[in-house]
Order: sequence, then structure tokens, then C-alpha cells
Amino acid sequence: MASAAELGGDLSRLRHLNSLAVVDALRGAEPLTLTAVAERTGLSRPSTKDVVGRLVELGWVEEMGPAQGTVGRPARRYRFRADAGHVAGIDIGVHSVRAAVADLDGTVHAQTHRPVSPATPVDERIAAADRAVADCLAAVGLGRTDLWAVGAGTTGIVDRAGTVQYCAGVADWTGVDLADRIGALFPCPVQIDNDSRLAALAERERGVARDADDTVFLHAGRRTGAALVVGGRVHRGFGGVAGEVGMHPVTHWVTAASYLHDCPAVPPDVPKSDAARHTFAAARGGDPVAVAAVERYCDDLALGTSAMVMTLDPELVVLGGGFSRAADVLLPRLRRRLADVCLRVPELRASALGEECVAVGAIGRAVAYLDRELFGGAAGRIVPLPTLARGAEGGETREDSDTREGGENTGNTAAHHGLPGAPRHPGVRADRRDPGEQGAPGADRAAGGAR
Repeated sequence: MASAAELGGDLSRLRHLNSLAVVDALRGAEPLTLTAVAERTGLSRPSTKDVVGRLVELGWVEEMGPAQGTVGRPARRYRFRADAGHVAGIDIGVHSVRAAVADLDGTVHAQTHRPVSPATPVDERIAAADRAVADCLAAVGLGRTDLWAVGAGTTGIVDRAGTVQYCAGVADWTGVDLADRIGALFPCPVQIDNDSRLAALAERERGVARDADDTVFLHAGRRTGAALVVGGRVHRGFGGVAGEVGMHPVTHWVTAASYLHDCPAVPPDVPKSDAARHTFAAARGGDPVAVAAVERYCDDLALGTSAMVMTLDPELVVLGGGFSRAADVLLPRLRRRLADVCLRVPELRASALGEECVAVGAIGRAVAYLDRELFGGAAGRIVPLPTLARGAEGGETREDSDTREGGENTGNTAAHHGLPGAPRHPGVRADRRDPGEQGAPGADRAAGGAR
């Protein structure tokens, strides 16, 4: 027979799993009634009522008014308070820096980009990322202290600590401690990873790969990269170089896009940043020179892709990045080339996220970090919403205000739990967790609600 302590631990874990199931049901959904939540989680209605009430007390769930046009006794509805906090995602690329700001559901509310070049100095590239995030925050009326976490993706090979180990496309980018540089800009934890892996994460969570556990993601644009999703999780590899087949000289991925950028079918006054679009358009129209350029590009793209397909045997290949807009031109040719050499050709799909894929993936990584911190703690414990203490007494206290402005905390709930909104230790510049940790739910959350 189980001891009282063992039984208590099991019950605590059961309550925790049920709470996570309810949070997952409410996130990203319209306000739901208790009956609807019970149906989605598989919990009994009494258990659902108990869990929802506890989440309301913790501040994560809010009771809403009845739906308009309701006949009879109105049913109470509930929503997850995704707007209680915000995260930012940054894409530090070779030719542009993109940023986006989202709520705790990962819903993007503002995005922007700033042009850079391969020769842009490190400090200016970092400053461009800083200004891009500032532009997004201004667009939605937020400040830096409203950010609870930041995710950032960069071209190049990134180690577990957030340092760029190698980058061929950006001047002086190799060796940059990006976790430190980006972490110094924001008063919250920062997650750093390779751009292609974050783009693959975005496709897995919010794109065309949501129903595929094994995927090859092609990050096709002015530069070409790739990432692998294995068993539903973005695969980092032991040294962080999984999917970097483009680094092998035999693939010619480093120079593959030059066929499109330097195509004679492109008018001479078109800037390099827009040249590929003209080549694709000309190929659609049957221009033989443009068609030849696209064919050569697909030859190179297929070489590295086939190597990954033969190794992983994926369910899906996703064409992402800026060139995904030309999927109608590229995918049929890529499919034919894979059919020539692969034992089994997976399904090929075009990304719907386009050039925003990295920033969206960075947001997903930031949200996943918060999920671990706020909902993935000890069994039976979900951290109270950081703003709950400020609103509990009917207004913000002086101590809370001082804390948010960087002063010494004297008892704020957020600081007590180490939550977003609390001042960081002066020596902490960024969260140094393994960037290979994924945004997908852990085993406990993936299992759904317990009864």
C-alpha cells in the first residue's frame, strides 16, 4: 500500500497535470465555458471547475461575460490571460534584421525589419536589432520592461552558451557572444539559437509542419540553410551543427543563389535584393535563360536535400525562407530531382511564414522558456501571475513600482518566484540554457490532462 507521502505526491502531480491541460485548452482559443474546457481536456466538469477556479486565483485565467445573444441562464466563459506579458523575437540575418513582439500565446502584434549588409560592423548590427525591437514595442505601446523573455536567431553555428562559433556570411560575426550582447539590451532572459533551427521550430508549431514529426526544413533565400525535425523536436545535434549540409563544398549551397541573383534575365537596374524575384517571374513566363538559372539552382538545392532525405527518411520537406514565395517554380523541379535519387520521396510543402519564419521561431523559443519557468515547476505548483500581487490590493504599490524601474525589491511576488518583471542579478546577461531545448511541450504536458 502506498504511504501517505507517496499518495500526496501523486495527488499533487495529478492536480498539476490537470492544470496544465486546462491552460493548454484555453491558450490560443476563444473564451470557453467550463463544459467546453471539460470536453477538450477530458476532465470531469467538477474537476474542471476546481482547476479553473485555482487558475483564476493564480491570475492566469480570467472570467469573461456571457456570449452575446445567449438564451436562458448565461454560462460563464474563461480565457487565458495571454496579454498579461509579452515576448520579442529577433532574426539577425546577413541582409536584414527582423523583429516581432507577441503575447504569451505567441500571437504576433507588431513586426518590422531593418536592412543591413554582410559588411555591417558588429556594433551596428546589434544596434539594428535593438532599434527593430524598439520600433515594435512603440507600435503596440509597450516598453522594454514589458518584455518577459526574448528569443534571437542568427546565421552561423551557435554553441550552447549563445556564442557564434562560425559564420562565413557576416564580417567579424564569428566569436560574437550573442547571448551577452543581446542580453545586455533587455531586462529579461534571452534565448539564442541558429536561424534555420528557429525557422524549423516555427513551422513545427505554427506552420505547415504541425502534423509531421520528421521534417527537413530548407531555409532558402539569398543564403541557403537547413534544419531537421526528428520525433517532433528540432534536432540540434551533439555540437549544434545538425543540418549544416550546406557547409560541405560538394553541395555548392554557399553559391547556389548566385544563379538567380546574377541571371541575365534580370534588368540591370534591379538591386541584388530583388533579383531572384525577377528571375522567378521570368521563369514562370518561360524565359529560357531564367529557366536555366532556376534549373541550376534546383540542381544544387537537391544535392544537399537528397542527402538529408536519404538519412532521415522524413515525412515532409518544407521549403521556407524568402524563396518560398516561388514554390510554384521550385517545388516541382526539386521533387523531380529527389525522385531520381531517393528511395522514397517525402511530401513537399511551401512555408506560409516566409521571411518571418525565424522571428516567429524565436518567439516560440521565448514562450517555451516562460512555459518551463511558470508552468513547469515542481509537481502541483504553477507560479502565480507576476502582476497578481500588484492588483490584489486594488493598486500598484510603491515597492512594485521601484522593482519595475530596477530598484531593490522588498517583497514583490514576481521577485520572490524569480519571475519576469523581477530585477536580474547584475551579473546575469542572458539565460544560458541549452538552446537545443524545444518549444514543444514536455512529456507531461504532451500527455494531456489526467482524470
